[in-house]
Amino acid sequence: MDGTPKIVLVVEDDKFLSTILKTRLEREGYSVFTAANGEEALAIIRKQSPALVVLDLVMPKMSGFEFLEQMSMDPQLHGIPVVVASQLGQESDIAKAKSMGVVDYFIKAETPIDQLIQNFKNIIENHDTSGTIKTA
Repeated sequence: MDGTPKIVLVVEDDKFLSTILKTRLEREGYSVFTAANGEEALAIIRKQSPALVVLDLVMPKMSGFEFLEQMSMDPQLHGIPVVVASQLGQESDIAKAKSMGVVDYFIKAETPIDQLIQNFKNIIENHDTSGTIKTA
């Protein structure tokens, strides 16, 4: 990474998991903001311009799907990569999230934290500012 830490926004209503993700990402050199619901996340994302959003889908006030819908309607937010980390593992949920622009989808119970962090790092490193994933 260059001199300025890249920002990651973790949108997760489970405080324990949110704290674990925040701690692990900060250890990797990222600046991490957390939000417990989609409303808080929208307020943060408009001020901080994160390099990645890690999103739960089931949250109070505004669900992850509602958050994705709001992001898609705002040109300023449209190119920010979003990764879902959720307990929802049905194919229909995964397909819906990906159709809404999610770059990757992880089922929490099936994905070790080390794998999550490595995948987040890869997405940040391979994403350019135009909102597309770089390919070899």
